[in-house]
Amino acid sequence: MKVAVVGAGAIGAYVGAALDRAGVEVHLIARGAHLEAMRRDGVRVVSPRGDFTARPSTTGDPADVGPVDYVFLGLKAHSYAASGPLVHPLLGDRTAVIAAQNGIPWWYFHGLPGPYAGHRIESVDPGGAVSATLPPHRAVGCVVYAATELAAPGVVRHLEGTRFSIGEPDATVSRRCLDFSEAMRAGGLKCPVEQDLRDDIWIKLLGNISFNPISALARATMGQICRHRDTRALVEAMMRETLDVAAAVGCRPKISIERRIAGAERVGDHKTSTLQDLEKGKPLELDVLLAAVVELADLTGTPVPTLRAVHALADLLAETSVQHTAA
Repeated sequence: MKVAVVGAGAIGAYVGAALDRAGVEVHLIARGAHLEAMRRDGVRVVSPRGDFTARPSTTGDPADVGPVDYVFLGLKAHSYAASGPLVHPLLGDRTAVIAAQNGIPWWYFHGLPGPYAGHRIESVDPGGAVSATLPPHRAVGCVVYAATELAAPGVVRHLEGTRFSIGEPDATVSRRCLDFSEAMRAGGLKCPVEQDLRDDIWIKLLGNISFNPISALARATMGQICRHRDTRALVEAMMRETLDVAAAVGCRPKISIERRIAGAERVGDHKTSTLQDLEKGKPLELDVLLAAVVELADLTGTPVPTLRAVHALADLLAETSVQHTAA
C-alpha cells in the first residue's frame, strides 16, 4: 500500500506516522520549517498513549512521489479547490482520496438516492471547482475524532482520541475502505468503516456548527460557552435547528443535544480550531460548517433563524479578519 499525505500538519503527520509504523509506504507532503524538521528528524509523536518517532518519506513536491493508492487530505476544506497541483501528480486510475474534513463535504449528495441525488452544494463546491479538482467518485469520507497540535516543527502532540471513521458516499462497504481501515488499525488507530458516514458527519457537526463560530465571535473557550447560561442556550438552539436540517435531507443521527453539550463541556477550556485560526490571522473554515447548513435549509425549506443570525455575524467576522490581516 502506498499513501501520500497532502497537508501533513498536526492531523496529517499523525496519521502518516501511524501508517509508517504499520509498515505502509508513506509520503508526507509539507512545506517550510515543518518539512525541514521532518526530513532531518522524522515525525516525533508525543502522546499519553506513548511517544514514538516515525521516519516516512517527506517532500515538498508531489511529483517526486507519483501515483499512490490513497491520498489522505489534511488540508482545510477551503483549500480543496486550489489543491490540484498538490493532488493531481498523485492520482492513478484507482487512487482514492480520503478527505479528513469538518462539516458538510463536497460529495455529500454523490451516490445518495432521493430528491437531491447529485445536488451540488454551492457554499462548499463553488461553481463545481472542488468536484473538478477532487472528483466525487474518488472520495472516501473521513470524520476525525482525534485532537492533535504541532508542538514544534516536526513534533506532533496527540491530545486525545484515535478514531478516524471512514465511509463511501454511496453507503457501500468497499474493499478500498476495508484495506485502509486495516492499515490504520495496524498503526494503532481506530478506523471503523461506516456504512453511512453521514450520521457521523452530522453528529460531529453539531459541535462544530455551534461552538466554533461562537468561540470566535466571543473569543471564548468551549468551557466558558457551556458555563454561560445564554450562550449555552444559543448552542442548544443551533443544534436543534441543525438536526432539523439533517432530518430534511434524510439523516436522523441518534444523539441527544444534552449529551453532545455535556461532551463538549468535559473538554473544558479548550479553544476551537476556528478561534485558533482567528488568533493566528488564518482564514476561517466556516463555509462547510455553517454556510452549507444554511444553504441546505434553503434547499429544503427548513426554518433556521438562529443559524442565519450567527452565520451573518460569523461571515462578517471572517470577512473583516481577512481584511485586517491583509492590511
